[in-house]
Amino acid sequence: MHRRALAFGLASGLLAFAALPARADDEGEFLILHARYGTENAHVDVTARLKDLARQDRRFRLTNDLFGVDPDPGRTKTLRIYARDRNGREQQFDYRERDWVDGAQFIGWGGGRWGDGDGWSHGWHGNRGDRLDDGEYLILYATYGASGRDVDVTARLRDLARSDQQVRLTNDLFGVDPYPGQTKILRIFTRDRAGQQRTFEYREYQTIDGNQFIGWGGGDWGRDSDRGPQRPVYGRFVIESASYGNDGRWVDVTQAVRAQVRGDRLDVQVRNELFGVDPAPGQRKVLRVTYRVGNEPSNTVRVSERDTMRLP
Repeated sequence: MHRRALAFGLASGLLAFAALPARADDEGEFLILHARYGTENAHVDVTARLKDLARQDRRFRLTNDLFGVDPDPGRTKTLRIYARDRNGREQQFDYRERDWVDGAQFIGWGGGRWGDGDGWSHGWHGNRGDRLDDGEYLILYATYGASGRDVDVTARLRDLARSDQQVRLTNDLFGVDPYPGQTKILRIFTRDRAGQQRTFEYREYQTIDGNQFIGWGGGDWGRDSDRGPQRPVYGRFVIESASYGNDGRWVDVTQAVRAQVRGDRLDVQVRNELFGVDPAPGQRKVLRVTYRVGNEPSNTVRVSERDTMRLP
C-alpha cells in the first residue's frame, strides 16, 4: 500500500511538472510589439535582430556593435522596446548603450514569439493616439547642403510631411544637389515650447521622424510669404553654431547658447559658468557664434570672456 501511494505521488508530481510551460520563467508581463535602436534624430528597426539575441541569451549588455549598425555616429544610442501589458496598455522600455537588457519581464522572450504582424507606424515616440501630430518642437525653417552651400527646403519639406510621418533622406528628395559629390545634411531649425532654439541634423539616408515636430503632418509651420491672419509669425533669428575656447582648445556650446535666446535676441555675458566648462584654464577664452537672420547670409561674431554678446 505504501509502495502504491508512493508511486502514485511520483506519477502525480511528474504530471504536474509536465503541465508547466517549458520555460515558466519566459512568461513575463509585457508582449513586445516593436524595437528600435538609435537616437531621436536617427534610428532603425531592430526587432528581428533583437529576436535573434533573445534566443541566445536571457540577459545581455547593450553595445554599439550588437545590431551591426550605428544610426547616429558619435552619439549615445538607445534601444527602445515598445510593448503591451496583459491589460492592453502600451509601455516603452529604454536601454542606453552599456546598459543590461533583461528579458525576464517580456512574454515569450526566448522563443521569439513577439513582434510579428503588429504593423508599427508610430516612430520613435511610440503611439500617442490622437496626439501624434502634437510634437515638442516648432519648425522655423529647413536647409539642405554641405560646407556652406545650403538651400532653403522648407516648402518642400512641408509637402513631404503632409505625405508621410517618416521620411528617408535621399539626395533627390528635394530635387536639388547643392554640392555634388559631398554628403549633404538636412538642418531643421526649431523652437521648443519654452522658446528655446534647437537644430536637428539629418545626414543622407537617415530617417526623419515627424512625431517630434508640432503640426508636422498639417504643414502649419515654417516661414513663407503667404501667412494668413490665423497663421502665427515665427522669429527668424537662429543660432547655427557656437564654440568656446582658445588656442586650439575649443568646445561645442551651441545648445547652451541657444538656451539663452529670448524673443529673437541673445544678450549674455561670456563666462565659464554659462557653459559649465573651462576648455583652457588660466587663459582668456573667446565665444564664437555663427547666426542667421531670416534669409540673410550667416554671420560669425566673436566676443571675449567677461564681455557681453548681443545679437542680432
